[in-house]
This record gives sequence, C-alpha cells and structure tokens, in this order.
Amino acid sequence: MTEMHQGLHHLTDVEKDAVSVGESSYAQKDWHYSHKWTRKLLQWGLETRGITPVPLRERADTQYSKIFFIWLSWNFNILSFSAGTLGPAVFGLGLRDSCLVILFFNLLCSVLPSYLTTWGPKLGLRQMCQARYSFGYYGVIIPSVFNLCSMMGFCILNCILGGQTLSAISGGHLTWSVGIVVISLISLFLSFCGYRILTWYERLAWLPVLVAFLVALGVGGKHLGNPPPAEPATAGAILSFASTIAGFVVTYCSLSSDFTIYFKPSVPSWKIFLSSYLGFNVSIILCQCLGAAVVVAASSVPEWDAGYANGNVGGLIEAMLHPTGNFGKFLTVLMALSVTGNIAPTFYSFSLSFQVFIPPLAVIPRYMFSLLATAILIPVSIVGAHKFYDTLTNFLGLIGYWASAFGAIVLAEHLVIRRGSFATYDLTAWADPRRLPTGLAALGACALACGLIVPAIDQVWFVGPIAAHTGDIGFELAFAAASVFYVPLRFIELKYRPLV
Repeated sequence: MTEMHQGLHHLTDVEKDAVSVGESSYAQKDWHYSHKWTRKLLQWGLETRGITPVPLRERADTQYSKIFFIWLSWNFNILSFSAGTLGPAVFGLGLRDSCLVILFFNLLCSVLPSYLTTWGPKLGLRQMCQARYSFGYYGVIIPSVFNLCSMMGFCILNCILGGQTLSAISGGHLTWSVGIVVISLISLFLSFCGYRILTWYERLAWLPVLVAFLVALGVGGKHLGNPPPAEPATAGAILSFASTIAGFVVTYCSLSSDFTIYFKPSVPSWKIFLSSYLGFNVSIILCQCLGAAVVVAASSVPEWDAGYANGNVGGLIEAMLHPTGNFGKFLTVLMALSVTGNIAPTFYSFSLSFQVFIPPLAVIPRYMFSLLATAILIPVSIVGAHKFYDTLTNFLGLIGYWASAFGAIVLAEHLVIRRGSFATYDLTAWADPRRLPTGLAALGACALACGLIVPAIDQVWFVGPIAAHTGDIGFELAFAAASVFYVPLRFIELKYRPLV
C-alpha cells in the first residue's frame, strides 16, 4: 500500500483514480493496476478512469471556466469554418440566408448539449452511462455504436482538413497522408494523458486560431464587404442546410457531461449551462459565418478561387494568409493543427463510449482505446481524403437524426419520468442490467420515430416524400416523435421493472 499512497501523492484532487471507494479502490480491483508501468503513469498524473462513476468526495474541481474553454477550442477551428461554407457552396444560399440559418439553429440546437453538461457534477456519471437509466444496460449499446461512428466521422473530417491545409502550405511537397498522420499522433498524445492535460490544452488552443482569423480578415477583409447577389432561397435549401448545422452541434448531447463529472456538485447549474452555451455558440457561429462569407467572396478573388479549387478548404485558408509571407505560412500551420483541439477530446469520449459498447472492457485503462481510435482514424482518413465535401455534407446531415432522438429520450426520462430530480437515480445500479430499465421503451420509441424520420429526410442517396415538399425536417421530427413515443412506452415498462 505504501507504493500506492506515494503514487496518489502526485495526483490532483480531481484525478485520484486510486482513492478508496468503500474498502478498496476501483483501480486496485482492475487488472491494469497490477502492472508497474501503469502505476508509473498513474504517478505522473495520467487519468486512467474510464466509465467508473466519480464518487462524491472526488468531485472537487471548482474551475468551472474549464467547460467554456473545452467547447470553445473544440469548435474554434477549420472544421467549423468549412461547415459554414456548405450554405453557399452546396445548398446555393446567399450570405445573409446562410448566416441567419447558422445563427438561429446553433442558438437553438446547442441548448440540449449545454443542459446535459449540468448533469455531470450531480451524478458523477459519463454521458452514455447516464443513458443507461433510459436505454438500459444492453439497450444503450446501440446508441453507443452510433456515437462511436459519429465521433470517428468528426475525427476523419478534421484529419482530412488538417492534412489538406498542411499540404497547401508545402505547395504539395507534403502529402495529405503525412499531414493526417502528424495530426493524429498529436491528438493521440493529448487524449492519452487525460482530463488534466486536455483541459489545460483547450484553454490555449483557441488563441492561435483567433490570431490567424484576425490576420486573414486584416489582409482580405476588403473582399468580404460586397457579396455578389444570390438567388432567392428556397425553403428546401434552408431546411436542408439547417439540418446540416443541427447535425454539427446536437451530436454533443451524447458526450456532454464527460467533461464535467469532476466538478463540485454544489456548483449552480446555470453557471455550467451558460459556460457551455457560450462556448458552443461563440466558436461555432463566428467560424461558420466567416466560412460562409469567405466562400461567397472566393469566386471574385482569383487567388482565393485558385486555392479553393475542388473544395480545398485548406488551400483557401492558405490563399487568404499568403500575402503575409512566412508569417502567413506559420499561421496556416497553426490553423491546420487547430483540429487537434477537436480530435483529442473526441478520442477521450470515444474511449468512454467504447467501454459502454463492450462493458467487460471497462477494466482496461481508458487511454488504451485512444490507441485503437488512432489505428482506425489514420487509414480511413487517408482513403477518404479526396472526397471531403461529399463526406461532410452527407455525414452531418445523417448524424443529426439519431442524436436528436437520443437527446429527446434522455431528456424525457429526466424531466417527465423523474420530474427533474437527480435523487431518483440510484447510482448503485449504474452497471446492474437486472435493475436498470430493459431499454425496450427507448428502443421502441426510436423504432417508431423512424416511421416519421425516413419520409422527412433529404439526402443525396434518398429524398423522402415529405422532404420533397418541405426540405429536410428529419432531425426536428426525430426529437418530437421520440419524445412523444417514449413517455407512454416508459410508463408501461415501469409496471414490470421499478424505477432506479
């Protein structure tokens, strides 16, 4: 035990992964604590905790501004910039219409993930573990799979963008593939270290991006003042772009509280909510609106248009910063590396969701799954590198449907079934499939909701009969239908298995 206490001496209050819970610590019970090299990593402050709940006495972090900077740096990058370009480039919207859609739907759709971040300090449970109280121990495996696919999709898009940008700086001498590998390895290191290093990095990662955008506006802002006239927007184009924007932000509801479980439970929920809400919207709205403005102007600026050839967002950014010479190249490198602020925390949550997907793997250290994520990310990103815009449009539109239904069910469980009371969650049952809900109500609600979602989606590969007249309203119907179907099904379920 002496060696254990020496190791704990080096840890922060919020990361005492070997602090006793009952008679012995959860780290001692896991096989990985018996390895000398793992104990050494623990002494260095590496976070090994996966989905194991954080006991009340370990929820001691009072630096609540961390969550603002996590969401700010997560989204203050070239992926958000590129999502904004979709309005004019793919859906044919003008600058005004694109910016209005970006503003309204981000302000609306970020409410749910911001609210879910407030649950972390109250329950000490990761987000997908909280979902076990509505989807059940085994039922939650299905949304976990969707969540894993969504997170990997975002990582792939970020890697492609970063690789594009690094290649543009080198004039093509550095291939996209090499850039993808570099970005993946940096992200792996950050996520491997865990919560403390991640939150430190996210406090700083947004600053060079801000400098780069300000310099780009300084040298190229004159081109943004008079956007060319646009064709009148159709309702279908607006709603389809809105669905894409919604898919960008609403998917955070599946990992929102992963980063707040170490906060003190006494923190007012409104502080966590407001910090998260501002973190999401300051970063996403500014970057997406700038992306829309730049791509609208690109056709009238020959250098920008050449850089943007074939939808190369990295080339467009390099062209904007090119007039500043070597300093511009340096800033472009920083812009390329900005995606690590998104990929690293995504790797972190990927590790947690994988443990929910295969519960017996919860005894394996969290950081081992970051290695798995990297092994998947690099080859898939390289293969898909030259189909970025098609991938981005289809991906963002598609993931919004499942995430909207998932968020609706988790929210209905808390607000309707449990009357908004955290005291109704029996935390001793978090990993007990015999006491948790069967999940039939949640999965049944999702299945029934699909009957309304499918006719209302508008994708390249399918346009539903409703969407043909209205545009894509699949994510709105997913939220409404899942909520309506879930509540009565859940009350039926409660007759056979009591609330825990």
